[in-house]
Amino acid sequence: MSEAERIAQSEAIAPGEAERVAQAYRHCESLTREQAGNFYYAIRLLPLARRRAICAVYAFARRVDDIADGTLEPEEKLRRLDVQAHALAALSSPASVAVSTAAAGGDGSAPATDPVMVALADTYERFPLPPAALEDLIEGMRMDVDKVAYERFEDLVPYCRRVAGSIGRVSLAIFGARDADLADRPSDQSADRSAGGAVRQSAIAGQLADDLGVAMQLTNILRDLREDAENFRLYIPMEDLRRFGEDGVVAKISDAQRAALIRFEAQRARAWFERGMPLVAMLDRRSAACVLAMAGIYSALLDRIEADPGRVMRERISLPAHAKVLIAARSLLKVAR
Repeated sequence: MSEAERIAQSEAIAPGEAERVAQAYRHCESLTREQAGNFYYAIRLLPLARRRAICAVYAFARRVDDIADGTLEPEEKLRRLDVQAHALAALSSPASVAVSTAAAGGDGSAPATDPVMVALADTYERFPLPPAALEDLIEGMRMDVDKVAYERFEDLVPYCRRVAGSIGRVSLAIFGARDADLADRPSDQSADRSAGGAVRQSAIAGQLADDLGVAMQLTNILRDLREDAENFRLYIPMEDLRRFGEDGVVAKISDAQRAALIRFEAQRARAWFERGMPLVAMLDRRSAACVLAMAGIYSALLDRIEADPGRVMRERISLPAHAKVLIAARSLLKVAR
């Protein structure tokens, strides 16, 4: 059975529309494979439908990130982010796939023959995505356009939750929850208590996914330190810069001070990974393997950064493909056991 046939069968939509949706997903998956080196190796562990949905989310996130990071004037960036926010809001309607035919493309002018919005609309139809999460992502991109500086770490955390925690929360909605043991479920008269417990569990899982997003964004900040400095962006909290160097400027502190600063921030990222990792036990095996792989890849990246902190000011640190494949394979074996 072809991908379009599977989509048509699962949603009872016309074959022509199913093919359009299938093509849109293929576009998003290709984009994710080309541009999300760490992300893609982990999501390959997911079943097809979930992987496609995650790719649609990534493609949209890549779009708004490219707008914020591009060379346009700030006013134009904000205008285009507003266009994407309006297109996103349209997807919350019951007829989201149909509405996507009027949604905006990346430049704010193309009709939604735009594959990213077509795929994302279908994802909204198939999964209970939290409506505010991708709105938070766009708000984080607006913060990037405004080039906000952060005095304390507590000021940085809301930004991290918007640009990365939001993706964690959306991903959680796409992942499958671990099946509960039916024998341990309460009797019918305890159903109300059981429902309340499910709501609490969902809230806890959302917080854990958000924490993992913060951990990954802190890692990204260290990896991109040189590139961000060249673009006059600074995400390291000012109080940390003053702690490790009198100037409070990354490029001006000594190599030893910078190394100590980077190792300090790397340990902070690890602490946030520890906060979020209990999420794994709340997921089904394939989703748990995906999260383990992602965390493992980012942890290995932190290992490289800590081993040679000065490298981040010389080049973009990354892992070779074979290392990512090995981490993904180990993650799958770990949950299988």
